Amino acid sequence: MTEYDYWKIFPRMPKKVTLGDITVRDGFQHLEKFISTRAKIFYAEEMIFAGCKNIEVTNLGNAYLMPQFSDAEQVLAHLRSDRFRERCARKGINIDDVSITAVTIREPGVDRAIELRKKGVGPDRCLMMVSTEEEHHFANSGCTLPQYWKECERAIKKCNDAGLKMCGTVSTIWGSPIAGATELKDAVEFTKRWLEIGASDIEHADHDGSASAPQVYRYFAMTLDALPDTALHIAHFHETKRVAAASVLAALQAGITQFEATLGGLGGQPANFLDDSPVPGTGDYYYQDPRYVGLVCLEDLLVMVDEMGIAHGYDVDRILKLGRQLDKTVGFRTRAEAPTSSSPSTRALSPLYHTSCTRGFWTRTTPRSGNWACRWGWLGRSAPSSRNMSRTSAAPRKSSRPSSMPSST
Repeated sequence: MTEYDYWKIFPRMPKKVTLGDITVRDGFQHLEKFISTRAKIFYAEEMIFAGCKNIEVTNLGNAYLMPQFSDAEQVLAHLRSDRFRERCARKGINIDDVSITAVTIREPGVDRAIELRKKGVGPDRCLMMVSTEEEHHFANSGCTLPQYWKECERAIKKCNDAGLKMCGTVSTIWGSPIAGATELKDAVEFTKRWLEIGASDIEHADHDGSASAPQVYRYFAMTLDALPDTALHIAHFHETKRVAAASVLAALQAGITQFEATLGGLGGQPANFLDDSPVPGTGDYYYQDPRYVGLVCLEDLLVMVDEMGIAHGYDVDRILKLGRQLDKTVGFRTRAEAPTSSSPSTRALSPLYHTSCTRGFWTRTTPRSGNWACRWGWLGRSAPSSRNMSRTSAAPRKSSRPSSMPSST
């Protein structure tokens, strides 16, 4: 007999997830214009106010190679300031419960993180990265895998001595833009090696959006069979084929509880241009069309897990508002497709909304109610037309935090 209970079919599926935000680092690194320090600080603050507990805010590598992050110390210093700590406290947030990460990649970046920590402004966590495909690893780091592993061992010892955590990334698990896919079992061995040399957790990265749902499920099932502590594993999916949501679902089904995403799905490879000047960036294997590069979209991911009844700890409405503000910051319409409470004048309507309206899935509410909902149970405010509509049987969406939280002060 067919089993209809989704949670029985996938017994490893979590009822609670941790969604880390990497907009300010991975999201902004792909943009060809410099995002002001003030804007970076604003989005980092707002993410924390909306419930984010794991946030990646900068890159401490060579600023000549990554000029988008020439303000790394200023961003970190603000997040460590007494003023920001007090603002968090007024909102009931203990900033010590928020893990702040800076990407380091090479040992000099780790040394810089330690020096900043001595000043009282350093990150809680660093990140270094190996690629399972050797050509990609050399292009990304400038050294061979054996050389890099030795460097990682030294860097992790330094971090441990300084009270810093180190996240070890395993990249190109499902494919590489240079030489193609490697064996999934090799990526599992890379994960084991990171933990053997002292990494605190592992980011499992689909570097170029090559992953397919069956392969994602297979890999994470293999990984959790070998290393069952879900606190060790973070899924990081790029979006180049518009199927990353399927990869997220497959990872959930396999038992993964931690994910990373960016507002609007921004991100991908470091830009080869910044404002009016070429920069080293990604180099020759840079994607020519930036519309097809990005990460899992945080707004869409939040709506997805929220509608599945999976706890996440975010104020969803606040994140949706932040996504609309991001459009203005970057100067273009991002890829977020989650239904929003915006008016047509501030954001183009989601294709999901257009489709559902034309198929008759929406009905009117009482006049001037200001509420609308779709058949999936989504409830927003300020109907995106002159007549408010809802499906009368739809139940209000339950957000993990009150939707009436005040804006940033």
